[in-house]
Amino acid sequence: MSNPLIAKKLESLIHCLKRIEKKRPQNLSDLQKDFDIQDIISINLERAIQLCVDIAAIIISERNLSTSNTMAGSFLVLEDNGILPEQLSMNLQKAVGFRNVSVHEYASIDWNIVFDVIHNHLDSFKEFLKIAASFA
Repeated sequence: MSNPLIAKKLESLIHCLKRIEKKRPQNLSDLQKDFDIQDIISINLERAIQLCVDIAAIIISERNLSTSNTMAGSFLVLEDNGILPEQLSMNLQKAVGFRNVSVHEYASIDWNIVFDVIHNHLDSFKEFLKIAASFA
C-alpha cells in the first residue's frame, strides 16, 4: 500500500521533531523563562500530534476500520486492529490531551510536563513514524 499523502505528512512530522530536538533547552528554568522557545516547542509539538492524528485517520480510512469520534480514539482504533502496540497508543492518546490544552488553554500549560516530554518521550513519535512509514 502506497500513499503519498502519508509520506508527505511523515516528512512534516520529521521536521517538527527535528525542530523540537534542536530548540529544546537543557534545563527546565530556560524553558520556563524563554517565551520564544516555549512557542517553538509548543507549536511543533501541536503539529507533531496533529500530524499523527491525521496519519491515523488516513490509515483508518484506507483500511475501512471503524472510526472514532475523538482524535485520541483514532489511536485506540489502530491499537484494536493490531497496528499500534498498547503503550504507544496510550502515549499518543495522552499527547492529544496536551495538544488540546496547548491549543485551547495555552496559559495553563505545565512546562514541567513539556520539558519531560521533549527530553524523554519523543520516542513515541519516532515509533509511530516507523509504523506509519509502512503505509506511505
